[in-house]
Amino acid sequence: MSEDQKLLAVLRQSADAEIVDAIETLIRDAPDHDLNRINALAFAEKRGLDEDRVIAAFLHAARIGLFEMSWNVLCPGCGGVLEAGMSLKSVNQSEYCCSLCAAGYEPTLDEMVEVTFTVSPRVRKIAAHDPDSLPMNEYMRQIFWGSGIDLPEDFERLIEEIVLDAVELPAGERAILSLQLPAEFVIVFEPVTHAAQFIDVKGEPTRERQSLSLVLNESHPQNQTLAMRPGPLRISLENHTNRRVLPSVWVAGNELHHMLKQRRSFLTAKRLLTNQTFRDLYRTDTLDIDQRLKITSLTFLFTDLKGSTELYERVGDLVAYDLVREHFRVLQDIVASETGAVVKTIGDAVMATFPTPDHGISAALRMREAMRNLNEQRGQEDLLLKIGIHEGPCLAVTLNDRQDYFGQTVNIASRVQGLAMSRSIFATDSVVEHPEASQIIETQGLRPTLQKTALRGLNDEYLVYEIP
Repeated sequence: MSEDQKLLAVLRQSADAEIVDAIETLIRDAPDHDLNRINALAFAEKRGLDEDRVIAAFLHAARIGLFEMSWNVLCPGCGGVLEAGMSLKSVNQSEYCCSLCAAGYEPTLDEMVEVTFTVSPRVRKIAAHDPDSLPMNEYMRQIFWGSGIDLPEDFERLIEEIVLDAVELPAGERAILSLQLPAEFVIVFEPVTHAAQFIDVKGEPTRERQSLSLVLNESHPQNQTLAMRPGPLRISLENHTNRRVLPSVWVAGNELHHMLKQRRSFLTAKRLLTNQTFRDLYRTDTLDIDQRLKITSLTFLFTDLKGSTELYERVGDLVAYDLVREHFRVLQDIVASETGAVVKTIGDAVMATFPTPDHGISAALRMREAMRNLNEQRGQEDLLLKIGIHEGPCLAVTLNDRQDYFGQTVNIASRVQGLAMSRSIFATDSVVEHPEASQIIETQGLRPTLQKTALRGLNDEYLVYEIP
């Protein structure tokens, strides 16, 4: 049995058979570039598969060595990969700069860090395993741009229209490009070192040759925009790095801008951190102890059992323990099915996260109904669940050797849960007024009641809804 067949057999023990069949077909039949930095969401959409089950399958596949997982910092402007690493620990800079966009960005896990999957070289060797062997077009497609750029089928033809000239320059070598500058904005761009030189070409055409010298090194400083006239240009290039570089001259016109606007959904680090399968598989190896990574919007849900102490006294330790365990199992299943993850349990309480408020609201309503069903089965009101939800910015951190979250949003969510009585769901205005969450509540025929209230330990008053 071949290596890939062995690993696929292992994968079938933990992932959906239909998805494993699709992965097997991909590994066997797909062209090389489709096996590099796979976009799990695009994979699911193209084949009509469930996104969360596809994500779970790829996570299990990466864990057993079928794929390699990559965490890539993206430029929000052009979609280029500014940094790539094998784990989230590689995202360790306070700012990432994109020379192509001439802008710097504080990294956030919402839309600036993607997670992709590349087939392992021991399963199938592809060209991207040796990026320095890729021609410029394929380097741009497979290495420079992230999986959120929806590149056209005629990508190579489009590049030929955009690129005026290009050269492959080995380490330590020099080269000269001679070309005619059009009366357009032009960029001399090198994707390996991320170097760029802007040239604003305008004015009367000239027959006199203009000259430009560029030294390519690892620091790739942002150069000031040069003003030149349409006409002949001689570019002297020197490669001071220890690897091959791919300098080229681009016309920054409508074709380039249109191509960069073609986007598609991709698997963000935020979504993966709120995925239960990921937390189960990678619980101790996500962030370094001193990392603090920003998430601009995450939904937190806290639950607690009302009267759990009385429950132990009333039914005895053994029965109460089994009841509480069953309650935890039900809640975790609901959280996972709503694309969320249980961060931790504290006593009889649960802290969970969701990528968006609508999933948090849906989970809360399902939790309440599930507890009602458990109570009906027992014929007693033993499990009375209090639920609080809030959404906002936070920091992803490591606390007590596990991936956790820190910030005022977490504090508020916990305090909102403290307002709830039995069977109550309390949620802040940012949750209830979220369009998709509001639609879920309306579909259920519920009428939330708004109140302005103080939260324990917090100075400000907050707008909180009680969902009956």
